[in-house]
Amino acid sequence: MRIGMSSVFFLGFLSASLCAAGATGTARIQQGDGSVKVYNNVRIVVQHKTMSITSSDGKGTIVISKAACTQINDMYRCLPYAVTLDQNGQSIPISLQSGTVWLNPTTAQQQLPQSATQVQPHGVVLSLQTKRGTYVSLTGTADVLSK
Repeated sequence: MRIGMSSVFFLGFLSASLCAAGATGTARIQQGDGSVKVYNNVRIVVQHKTMSITSSDGKGTIVISKAACTQINDMYRCLPYAVTLDQNGQSIPISLQSGTVWLNPTTAQQQLPQSATQVQPHGVVLSLQTKRGTYVSLTGTADVLSK
């Protein structure tokens, strides 16, 4: 069953409120030329039908505003299709080749289906590939998780 991101956030996070702040995410961005930049302590916010990932210095934010989501056991798998980079006062659309976001809205550790990977409580695992050949990956815990 496929449902919109807004439905997922409403249904999946209805019982969740604010998580402890702590910026526990790590994002890795590999450009098409092979250069890699790792961003530690990124802030992950799932709120108002949107997921945003902000660098620790606050200079850049990736915003996922639309995705097709499916509930699988206690987690949600979302395929994003509207993503922007908000930086230097501009909002730049990102054309995606592919991408998956896993959300664990529970207070218990969950295992990804057909994988040994564990997703921590309120955890997020993300993998995106842009049409320009940039790879973005993220693991962490949502700092804000609300409907």
